[in-house]
Amino acid sequence: MSRNERVYLLATVVLAIAAIVGGVILAVQHGGTQALQIELCQAELPVSSGELFVGGAVANPGLYYLRENDTIHALLLDAAVEPDADLSRIRLYVPQRGEGELPQRIDINRAEPWLLEALPGIGEVRAQAIVGYRTESGPFRRTEDLLKVSGIGPSTFERIKDYITVSDH
Repeated sequence: MSRNERVYLLATVVLAIAAIVGGVILAVQHGGTQALQIELCQAELPVSSGELFVGGAVANPGLYYLRENDTIHALLLDAAVEPDADLSRIRLYVPQRGEGELPQRIDINRAEPWLLEALPGIGEVRAQAIVGYRTESGPFRRTEDLLKVSGIGPSTFERIKDYITVSDH
């Protein structure tokens, strides 16, 4: 067995153990009774560094630097997982080389008015209208439902549709 093959085998074993231990820790801490499925691929994986975007049901979404010995659990603690988060459905996305970065989107079901105001054409009044609508009518099921909010028409929706998303509910 060549040196490269031994290093690759060792890295695969270490990553497999880390994935299993991380899954067990998450299951134990959150009382999950559902089985977690872990799949390993044969691709060459980064060993100790990189960036990981954490979004969804967290108080602090954004890019987190992945350092050697970091765990998913530690990154989720840094991102401040919200109480209603479904930790049995964590998703990881690995882009292909050369693939552009996906824009960070604002979840119109969770965003505070000040964050909604950052969208093009959405000021204080429209941001409050969005929050008021979702409070009275429940969460948006799709981004197009934003057209039901008073003051948001097709032209405003066209300007913001690439910057918004709706969370699973």
